[in-house]
Formats: sequence, structure tokens, C-alpha cells
Amino acid sequence: MHVLSFLFIALAIFGGGAVASLALSKWAHAAHMVASTAAVIGSALALGVGGYALARHLVADASTATTLSLLRLSVHIDPLASLFLVIVSAVALLATIYGLAYMKQYYGEYNLGIFGFCYNIFIASLLLVITAHNGLYFVFVWELMSLSSLFLVLFEYRKAATIAAGLLYFLMTHIATAFLLAAFLLLYHATGSFDFGAIHAGSAMLSPWMRGIVAVCFLVGFGTKAGIIPVHIWLPKAHSAAPSHVSALMSGVMIKMGILMFFRMFLDVLPQPIAWLGYTVLVIGAVSSVLGVLFALAEHDSKRLLAYHSIENIGIILLGLGSGLVFLAIHQPALAVLAVVAGLFHTINHAVFKSLLFLGAGSVITQTGTRNIEKYGGLIKRMPATALFFLVGAIAISGLPPFNGFASEWITYQGLFAGVADKAMGIKVLFIGGIGALALTGGLAAACFVKAFGITFLARPRSEAAATASESSPFMTVSMGALAAASLFLGIGAAYVVRMLRTVAQSLAAFQQQPTTVLQDTAHGSLTASQSGATLNLPVVLAGILAALMVAVVLVWLLSRRQKVTYGKLWACGYQHLPTPRMEITATGFARSFIVIYKRLFRPSRQLDMEPAGPGLRYFAKTSTVTLDITDVFDKYFYHHLHPLFERFSQQVRKLQSGNLNQYLLYVFVLLIGLTIWIHFQ
Repeated sequence: MHVLSFLFIALAIFGGGAVASLALSKWAHAAHMVASTAAVIGSALALGVGGYALARHLVADASTATTLSLLRLSVHIDPLASLFLVIVSAVALLATIYGLAYMKQYYGEYNLGIFGFCYNIFIASLLLVITAHNGLYFVFVWELMSLSSLFLVLFEYRKAATIAAGLLYFLMTHIATAFLLAAFLLLYHATGSFDFGAIHAGSAMLSPWMRGIVAVCFLVGFGTKAGIIPVHIWLPKAHSAAPSHVSALMSGVMIKMGILMFFRMFLDVLPQPIAWLGYTVLVIGAVSSVLGVLFALAEHDSKRLLAYHSIENIGIILLGLGSGLVFLAIHQPALAVLAVVAGLFHTINHAVFKSLLFLGAGSVITQTGTRNIEKYGGLIKRMPATALFFLVGAIAISGLPPFNGFASEWITYQGLFAGVADKAMGIKVLFIGGIGALALTGGLAAACFVKAFGITFLARPRSEAAATASESSPFMTVSMGALAAASLFLGIGAAYVVRMLRTVAQSLAAFQQQPTTVLQDTAHGSLTASQSGATLNLPVVLAGILAALMVAVVLVWLLSRRQKVTYGKLWACGYQHLPTPRMEITATGFARSFIVIYKRLFRPSRQLDMEPAGPGLRYFAKTSTVTLDITDVFDKYFYHHLHPLFERFSQQVRKLQSGNLNQYLLYVFVLLIGLTIWIHFQ
């Protein structure tokens, strides 16, 4: 049977599960189990399709004409699409297994039938976006993905913050869709087709101005979905409002659809290199990575913190993609492949460790009933499995060996350092800036997850809920464990993953059009960019690091095994009582120094609430609370000022809708006359 046939079967299973879940809406348990079963089977089948096609380097197409001649249902699988099928299906499979236990808390409170319908449609739409090969059809399935994820964000609709997050997400995603539709209409005007293959064939005829306008439209449209700064404001609110396993899907794979289409459009459909586009993507990547991690550092909401880290990691991916575009523009295809491989590798890694972290955060939230990490503490003793898996994700996202985040950031550094060797001073400075941004991002990310893990799992419980928490369901811990294991295997086996990604990169049209001696394998599994001497030898590096750690552990054990251990009372600066949770460092206290250093960016506000100990003792507080609040400067100083402008514009446009039928007929008549004149002169 053809590989696409199995993909269509998987899509049919998702559709059947969605309809069945909706039909069983009155029975929450039945609706949830049917929807979850369909999602598990469909995801497993799609994972098999993607894995088989990726291993065999298959290219397959299928298309069906509709009654609308312009809307052609065109499906295409190539190595790039196969890779993303594997990423999406694997994360969806584990997220669904996690959700089997996680969603039980909503029984009797919210409609699980509607949730199951939207959930299955959402996963199916992700697969359709990956395989779409026609502009209008792509916009249709892109909109299906956006709307289904919107309803998942709005699932807990009784919360005012959820409604606000949903409305903002709706607005931003449709602004993005408008830019994408404009880009495809411009390409249709220039090439006479919406088909990606036809657009690719006619792309050489595009004028520089047309190519630039289309590139900007794609940058805004796909960048908004990916969450790049400054069009990121929807992401922290929407991702934190959704159920945790949906947040894992949105942050782990949905925002990667924007990244997928960057690779697809800029390196495959429109492969002619544009120098300024590479510079722009590189700068956006540097800014997004640094600002994303800075905003995460100041967050105390566990899910918003992770959402801001998605912005940071999208920035790291764009550092790789931007470097690749620059290398193509300066005729360095070998280095371009290296940079593109770095971007693809970090795309995989972020999907794994960010999904793991969101599932870990959801596990904690389920047990404590809050997203405020100030209310946690001491959970390592009560939730040891969750703590271990969250620690793996924290190490991975911080870019520390031997986990996968280190591997992809290592390759990204290789590409950036290779760019510094260029003779042009402007390019040299640009890549030095990228290196500095990546280094700063790595350090701040490590600090942020010291805070996130330490405040959450260490010390003493700071609330009754944290003190009485227990380990999560096996369904939840198994999913987290699988993602933690994947983080380790992707790090240790990085050389083999890179070798596979090299094949994916070379399949893109930008690299098929020119001869290149790209990454070449050596006998010991290292990968070398032959034109630059930039070498990646991860197996040797990781083996050395692991060996050093093992030697250190053995030495510590040998030196300490005969030492006498004595126990005594904990000294607390002369305080006679046992330490209390009030004596622990808080998330606010930990982040305060960073907020002060970057106060021009955060614009912090400090509020002190004090209860006096008694009459006349106003300087001796019974209790005092310090609140350190920050704002997203883009939201406050940019979007906040745009709101009245849009409101005034809307009031003017509203006058067109007067309810007068004669005026509506006049509008239609004028439009028809204008279209007739335009067609006549074509």
C-alpha cells in the first residue's frame, strides 16, 4: 500500500475520533476515552508513516481537484515533511497518553466531548499543514489548525484570563493569516499558480521587489505563529491558558509549523538567496533568544515561564536558519548546510524538552492547584519521578551535556564561528553578535531553571497543597519518562541524528541547485564542514565529558567513604527555632538582581504591603509583603498605543455598514466595474 494511504487512514481515524467524541458529549468518560484512543492510534500510525518515509528518503505526491478550480487539494511528502511528521506524531502520542489521566480533573466541570473533537482535529490539522503543497489549500488547513487550537485554549472558558488570552490569540493568528494570504496571492499573480511546485518553477521570474514583499509577508505571517519578537504577545498568555498537554503540543510542535514553513519557503519553494533576509532572520533570532529568556527569568507563573522560553528557543532556531541564508547569499553552501542542520536539530530538541517541561509543570499544577511557583517547595520528596524528569528537561533546555540541547547549540556555535571567518566586516560583526546572544541566552537559561527547579522542588513546602502533594498518575510519568529518555538519546547519538538531518537539508532545492562538498562523514563519526574546517565531533566530546564525570564521582566516593558523619542542629544565624518556609529564598528574590540589572527593559514596579504590629508601632511590621511587578514592554509601549488607532479605524469602517441595501448594491456595482477594468488591461 502507498505510504500516503496510511497517512489518509490516520487522518480518517482522527476524524472518526473527533465525531465520536462529539456524539458522546453527555458521557464525559466515554467521550474522553474514545477521543484519546483515536488520537493514540492516529498518532502512532502517522509516526510510522513519517519514520518510514524519512528512513527511505521517500518523495510522494497526491492531488485532487475540487469544484473550485483554484483550490487544489495537494499533498506532498519529502524528507523535510517526513521529519516534521515524526516530530508532531511522537509528541502528540505521548501528550495524549499523558492526557488520559490529566483530563480526569475536568470530569463534570467542562465538556470533554467538545474537547476531544477539537483535540483530534488539531492534531490532524498539524499533519495536513506539514504535507500541504498548494497555497490556498495550505491557508485553509492553517486556519483549521489555528481555530481548533483556539478552542482548546478557550477550554476553561469560565476564567476571565482564559477568554482574554483566546481573544488575543484569535486576533494575532488572523493577522498572520492575512499576511500569508497576501503572499500567496502575490505569488499567484506572478506565476499563475498556487501550487508550490509551479511557484518554485516560476520563482526565477520574480522581480527583486516582488520577492522582497513576499518574503516580508511570510516573515510576519509565519513569525507570528512561531512567536518571534515583537509579534509574540499572544504566546505566553495562550500557552499558559490551555490544558498542560495541549500547551506541550502548542509550544512543542504547533509553533514549529511557522519554522517548517520558513525552511519550506525560503530554502525550497523560493530558493534564490536574499542577503538582507538572512541578516534580518539572524538579528530577529538573536533578539528573540535574549529577550525571551529575560522575560522568562522574571516570571513566577510556571507555564508562562516555559512559554517565554519557547520564544527564546525559536530565536536559537532562527540563528541557525539565518546563518544558513547568509551563507547561501555569500556562496558558502557547505556552511549553509551546517547552519540549516543546526536549526533543524534544535527544532527536534526543543519539541522534546519543551514538551517534557510542560508535562512536568502540568503534573505539579495538578497536585498543587496553582501555577505560582512561590506556592511550591519540597516537591522532590513527594513527586520524585516528576522532579527527576523535570530536572532532565531543565538541563537540556539550559544547553548542558550530555542532553540534546547541548548538541544542537554546539552545532549552532560551529556555524556562527565559521561566519566570523568571513572577510566582510559587516558579516563578521553580525555573526559575533549572534555568538554573544547565544552565549548570553545559555547563561540566563541556566539561571532561570536553577530558579524554576530549586523553588519548585527543593527546600520546604510553602503551601499546604505542596505539603500534601503526591506523585502523578503512571500515564503522566510514563510520558515524561519517554521524553526524558529521548533527550538523553538525542544528545548521546547526536552525530547520527546530524547525519540524517544532513540528508534532509540536502534535499531542499536551495542545495540541489549548486554543487557542494557539504558535511562529510569520517571513520569515527565526526562531521566536518569541509570548506571551513568547522568540525563537530560530538561522540568524542560527550564520551570525554561522561568519563570525567564518572571519574569525579568515583574520587569523591573514595575520599569520603571512611569519613565519620555527624548530625547536629541546623545553625540559622542565631535563630533558635527550626527554619521555616519564610526563611527560604523566593522566586522574586532570586530574580530581583536580574530585574535590577535589566530594569530599563523590564520597567519594574515595587509595591510594599505592611501590617503594623500594633497602635503606634508602624515601623514594626506584623507582616509585610513585597510585590515586584514587571510588564512586557512591547505590549505596554507598542501594542497598547496601537489599540486606540485600530479602534478609531474600526469606527470609520463601521459607517460602511449602515444597513442600507441600496448602498450595499452600490458597493458591489463599483467593485464589479473595477474588476472588469482590471481584467481588461491584464
